[in-house]
Amino acid sequence: MIVVTGATGQLGRLVIASLLKTTPAAHIVAAVRDVAKAADLAAQGVQVRRADYNDAASLDAAFAGATKVLLISSNELGQRVPQHHAVIDAAVRVGAGLFVYTSVLHADSSALSLAAEHRETEALIRASGLAYSLLRNGWYVENYTAGLGGALAHGALAGAAGEGRIAAAARADYADAAAAVLSSKGPVEQVYELAGDTAFTLAELAAEVSRQSGKQVPFHNLPQKDYQDMLLGLGLPAPLAELIADSDAAAAKGALDDDGRALSKLIGRPTITLADAVKAAL
Repeated sequence: MIVVTGATGQLGRLVIASLLKTTPAAHIVAAVRDVAKAADLAAQGVQVRRADYNDAASLDAAFAGATKVLLISSNELGQRVPQHHAVIDAAVRVGAGLFVYTSVLHADSSALSLAAEHRETEALIRASGLAYSLLRNGWYVENYTAGLGGALAHGALAGAAGEGRIAAAARADYADAAAAVLSSKGPVEQVYELAGDTAFTLAELAAEVSRQSGKQVPFHNLPQKDYQDMLLGLGLPAPLAELIADSDAAAAKGALDDDGRALSKLIGRPTITLADAVKAAL
């Protein structure tokens, strides 16, 4: 029995879709806060169970019979550690045989501010006594391609990553990796550093957008504070604007680069190319 938390999120849905290729639907549990949002998963035969990180009883019920649990990191910045702790404790109580967690690339040494909560979670997992596998995911290429409409409208791509190389991959790539670990019949590694096969700079992303769109879209590199202010001006919540600007600044120092190709080895195929990612977004 494989339990996937956050199953109605963007990554969670892709993980379940990937699992369904090799795992009977009845052996998959979609643990979600709002059961109504998972009606399509239930229609495919997936077990849908309510799971609220702030309600221990709901977690125990959702994890009942679990042999493997995937904790997709919470998106509630500042609340992640206590929420993750509750999930880990529930997995311990039901005696899960494997606990899998979506962390961040090079979490133990990363300059990303968001890595701190991942480091704390990883420490809790290690202390729990559970057999575990840490999926240290690099950046989603969708973090950039989702905003290409705005870049085209404004005639420029802005950021604060400088010449930093970003080994991004598609959400679907990371989802397939999670499914591969969860469905493995043998032992899995304790730590996977997962990233795209080929890194790119934001200037190279802008050049690819220009090539495919036929419209000149230069990259404007901004100081971190100026980029953060720009994001605030676009209506982003302050914590998110700060996080994005900080991530770009860390990327400028190499925090999002990796050439180990562990992701493509794990999923048995190349990760998405920059050209294909831009094509899909456009």
